[in-house]
Amino acid sequence: MDNQPAIQAKDGSPAPAVSTASSVGGTNPSGMTFSAGDKILCFHGPLLYEAKVLKTDMRTNGPYYFVHYQGWNVKWDEWVEEARTLKYNEANLKRQADLDSLSTKKRASATSASAGSGSGVGDGSARKRARDASEKEEEYLRRPEIKIPIPESLKIQLVDDWENITKNQKLVSLPRTPNVSQILKLFKEAALKNAQNNIQQEDILEELINGLKTYFDKALGNILLYRFERHQYVELKKKFVNKDMSEVYGAEHLLRLFVQLPQLIAHTNMDHETILILKDHFVEFLK
Repeated sequence: MDNQPAIQAKDGSPAPAVSTASSVGGTNPSGMTFSAGDKILCFHGPLLYEAKVLKTDMRTNGPYYFVHYQGWNVKWDEWVEEARTLKYNEANLKRQADLDSLSTKKRASATSASAGSGSGVGDGSARKRARDASEKEEEYLRRPEIKIPIPESLKIQLVDDWENITKNQKLVSLPRTPNVSQILKLFKEAALKNAQNNIQQEDILEELINGLKTYFDKALGNILLYRFERHQYVELKKKFVNKDMSEVYGAEHLLRLFVQLPQLIAHTNMDHETILILKDHFVEFLK
């Protein structure tokens, strides 16, 4: 799976190469503050940046916008909740400037602290807090990017999935067999045969499978469903009260999770080596 911008468009592209979208920005649906094409200000870390709305989506927990930060590489395009957005006007531009100024002062304070200026314990604590705040954004930006190559056959499956649901309004028949839990178990069993009784490798596989299952159950209702599927999801939650949704949904929705994994992993504290190990397993899983 190539992690292309079209793939990342998890909530609705009109004709994506690969998509896990639920709706397309281009109109201003009820309750949406912004429309596709609007210039806005958007929080990324502690600072405000000029951005352009590319798509919109009204989710169960409120409006979301797929934005491109002006002057940034498209790899930073992302979905953001409305709480992170502000109208592009004089008052908010002043707020942006004030935050920039505050960040500059914090950076200067951090630099001064690292040079050893000041000796008081209280002053040291204050400088540490300032340094932590000013470095928060840089830490996020330095996180290694993970790209998961998606085989062409699976890209076609994603497009067909998108068309069947968003255009033809055909729901996936649920529950699925095999379901997500069963698919993950099958992969684990196959991988263990190649592990040759390597205890460390077995532990990694166990954590990987448990992690994917947890990610799926947490992400399904938030970012993996098209709008047309949401009612079905609510009904299934009522019907299978004692089951995780990974025991109900199948390969179609698990594939959508792999599209979203790069962004999900970017918000974790995993080190670079762990991410590379995960990537190798993800690639093997998708073969």
